[in-house]
Amino acid sequence: MTYEANVASHVDDGADQQARKARKFVKKHVEISKEGAGSSPLPIDSEKISASDRVADSILQDIRSGRFVPGQHLLEPELTARLGISRGSLREALKHLAAAGIVTLNRFRGAYIATLDRKSVLELLETLEPLARLAARLAAQNCESEHACIALLDSAAHLGELYVSGNRGDYLNERRRFYDLMVELGGNSELARVMPLSRTDLFRAQVETRQSEKQRRRHAEGYSKIAEAIAKQDAAAADRAVAEHFAGTRKTMRELPADVFPSPRP
Repeated sequence: MTYEANVASHVDDGADQQARKARKFVKKHVEISKEGAGSSPLPIDSEKISASDRVADSILQDIRSGRFVPGQHLLEPELTARLGISRGSLREALKHLAAAGIVTLNRFRGAYIATLDRKSVLELLETLEPLARLAARLAAQNCESEHACIALLDSAAHLGELYVSGNRGDYLNERRRFYDLMVELGGNSELARVMPLSRTDLFRAQVETRQSEKQRRRHAEGYSKIAEAIAKQDAAAADRAVAEHFAGTRKTMRELPADVFPSPRP
């Protein structure tokens, strides 16, 4: 079967200096295993990744899996014991994650998984959308590898399956993988550095269980439309598909009840 026919068959079937440091720090942790990082002491590989990096890996994975939820208090003794790391490494990781907007540090009460108010979520979507549209256009223009295009189509199909199954943790992990594949396919490494995907993971975890069936289906189906346009090498259609996907997400954010979001800070 030719490459074009192969792709067509898949189509038919079915995101001050301290802040810059923080973004770089969080970006290291996008390739996280679906096996549940953080459920056991962290592996020691000090030549490749620091202890604080491994802590951040675990916390970000636990947010996606639902082990940690926005607003949850992070207990130092529990984390140091479970992850097998020192208090110093934990605190270093928490400081970086706080600067990146993933956790909130309170001098007297400790660390909490951050929560976003509705305005912050809409502003985050406004920031991410043009970057995601650029990523989709570039992916469509550079979709010359059969393996890469099929991997993106398969990721979109898997998101549809996970939506049906209701597996929240795997859905959020696969969503992250979809964006990583799209950016990689486009070939612009700077996009991977600037897209605020970890913070988007945070708000997705915050709203995932509060969406209606219709809202969840709309979100999952958006990825198939994006992947199909990219696989057809139609940059304009890919751009439109991302724009429609984000419009649907903004609609959902406005429809959700007020108690999903904390009150804006004064």
